[in-house]
Amino acid sequence: MSLLGNIIWLIFGGFLSGLGYIIGGLGTCLTIIGIPFGLQAIKIGFATMAPFGKENVVTDSSANLLRMIFNVIWLFLFGWAIAFAHLVSAGILALTVIGIPFAYQHLKLIPLALFPFGRELR
Repeated sequence: MSLLGNIIWLIFGGFLSGLGYIIGGLGTCLTIIGIPFGLQAIKIGFATMAPFGKENVVTDSSANLLRMIFNVIWLFLFGWAIAFAHLVSAGILALTVIGIPFAYQHLKLIPLALFPFGRELR
């Protein structure tokens, strides 16, 4: 069932959304300071490509002080806008019965969008 969900997700916007994250991440990687943030954007891009059948997992090294600082910087610069976009998309999709599973996938991506350092979608 997750394969079918991922295929439908990719056709109806998941591919373009993930590609946008990846391109933005590559652009952020052009500066040395932006490399950690660009890598997280690329990670979110790949997670956005196929979210069905995966769960949001906090890694063992998420309590690292540097990761916490990067998460706070990410939250203020990028995370709130990405999370808001996923929330709006989930709200629109939840209006229809067919869109409810896709709305759930957007809601699943919000914690990853807010605090990507120390999280993965497995």
